[in-house]
Amino acid sequence: MLATVWQTFRKAPNTLKNEEKLGDFTATPRVIWLSILAIVIGIFSTFIALVLLTLIRFFTNLFFFQRFSIEDVSPATNHLGIFVVIVPVVGALLIGLMARYGSERIRGHGIPEAIEAILVNGSKVDPKVALLKPVSAAISIGSGGPFGAEGPIIMTGGAFGSMIAQFFHFSSAERKIMLVAGAAAGMSATFDAPVAAVLLAVELLLFEWKPRSLIPVALASVTAGFLRYYFLGAGPLFPVPAHPAALDFWALLACIATGVLAGLLSCLATILVYAFEDLFHRLPLHWMWWPAIGAIAVGVGGLIFPPALGVGYDNIGTILQGNTTLTLLFGILIVKLLIWAIALGSGTSGGVLAPLLMVGCALGGLESFIFPHQGGGFWALLAMGAMLSGTMRAPLTGVIFALELTHDLNALVPLLITCMLSYGCTVLLMRRSILTEKISRRGYHLSNEYAIDPLEILFVREVMRTNIIALPTQVTRDNLIQLLNSKQLKQGKQLLFPVIDEQKHIQGVLTRNDLTRLIDEVPAIGTHPLSTYLKTNPIVAYTDENLRTVAYRMAQTGHTRFPVVERAHPDILVGIVALSDLLKARSRNLHEERQRERIFQIHTLFSSRTRVPVK
Repeated sequence: MLATVWQTFRKAPNTLKNEEKLGDFTATPRVIWLSILAIVIGIFSTFIALVLLTLIRFFTNLFFFQRFSIEDVSPATNHLGIFVVIVPVVGALLIGLMARYGSERIRGHGIPEAIEAILVNGSKVDPKVALLKPVSAAISIGSGGPFGAEGPIIMTGGAFGSMIAQFFHFSSAERKIMLVAGAAAGMSATFDAPVAAVLLAVELLLFEWKPRSLIPVALASVTAGFLRYYFLGAGPLFPVPAHPAALDFWALLACIATGVLAGLLSCLATILVYAFEDLFHRLPLHWMWWPAIGAIAVGVGGLIFPPALGVGYDNIGTILQGNTTLTLLFGILIVKLLIWAIALGSGTSGGVLAPLLMVGCALGGLESFIFPHQGGGFWALLAMGAMLSGTMRAPLTGVIFALELTHDLNALVPLLITCMLSYGCTVLLMRRSILTEKISRRGYHLSNEYAIDPLEILFVREVMRTNIIALPTQVTRDNLIQLLNSKQLKQGKQLLFPVIDEQKHIQGVLTRNDLTRLIDEVPAIGTHPLSTYLKTNPIVAYTDENLRTVAYRMAQTGHTRFPVVERAHPDILVGIVALSDLLKARSRNLHEERQRERIFQIHTLFSSRTRVPVK
């Protein structure tokens, strides 16, 4: 009877009629609805960005000039003298109170908090963050904090997008799209850089490259960029002199050096920020007081070097024009970098983009005294993009962002060189970026590498088991006892047993535990057909499905083994696929990553395999 129990099946043919149903993309018409809502979020995020910029100007006038005004002024022009040390401390005390009694999430520079909301909190942001984050950032920057407005605007725009999404019947993935759409729109409205804002979203926030997310985010960013024209005007934020369209050999070498130096400086900036954060964690004080302590260093730095206070867009513009002095460049590289690292490490509210741009400009400005002359601000422009790329691990964002800020297309290739080399340096020298280190310290791990899932490119037919045991529908108790005690079954790993009729049509399934229970429950006298205890209508896998689809089905159903059928003949059994079979895709991926081989062998004239004829 055992001969009728064991059934061996051959592998299904590779040619399947339904493979054309597998498409390159998974987008559905729902992307239209998401895009419409993203445009609305882009409109509101633009006004949020404008409100934050206005608040920064208001608090700058209030703290440094004691007047109620929204005039665009620089805190470096204040006449407070030694009392300028007190101003950042007052602002930091207000931020500490807001963080402790309002929401701790307003601490930090915005982007790590947005990433954490996406990865951990289901893209749900507390409404208090949407209100308190822009106010705290405006107080921080307005009181002289050496930060940029972009990080808080990204977080605020993202919070607003998340809040809108929470009013709709959305999944966590769809809420993420709305959050990122708001963040990208905020950055686009601030810098008039809609393309860079989309790339920033892809490289740092979305964690995917799919039409269902890329299209809404791009439309939100473009909407914000379009509206910005009517409120803040058009043109590059930092115009630069004309630069040559081609590089000579020495300029190319200088580009390589710029990228490497910017990468090293990026590593130093990240190390400084978290070194000071570690120092603050050792203080025997509540974290509410840390920003005020860090603000003392900001005030002293502002007293020594006033241009270090505030956002400093005017300093970036000056350096990019080539109108630099060594005092300005060294002041930014030393004072600005140091007080920014101290303040950010203290946990106050502020952004990182503008400080990185300024420090990169200062590095390039110093290089311009040594490297070949390529026009005013050329090396500052390259170092600016490279500094952003290396520190934030976003090389494409660094390239396009620098181009959109200056509209200098001649710098495209040099920027590509410097940004990629800076990115390469930080990737090789540091395990994490300034953004992911913050997330890691909160107990989470994030990988910034995107790749095709190996489960997507292998099909069930390539990993399924075809040498399996199937049970006929009329098997008896004696047959089952003989089967379970057989050496062939004990040595095997099969835990799921399809039940088939004489034409191999699948009737149901039983597990090994089911068989054991049946033997215990069935009386010793008489025979009982297996179909009495059968689990009918089993969940199946198809030979033409990729393994990712099967993995999702396993996760949804809780079952880790499926009978396999062909789509054209869904009632005929051809094999079994189990969770362990899915690991074959991972094994193949590891083999491709680690197995090194030389395909073509090169033999020299005097190699051991070459025989020289003797005359």
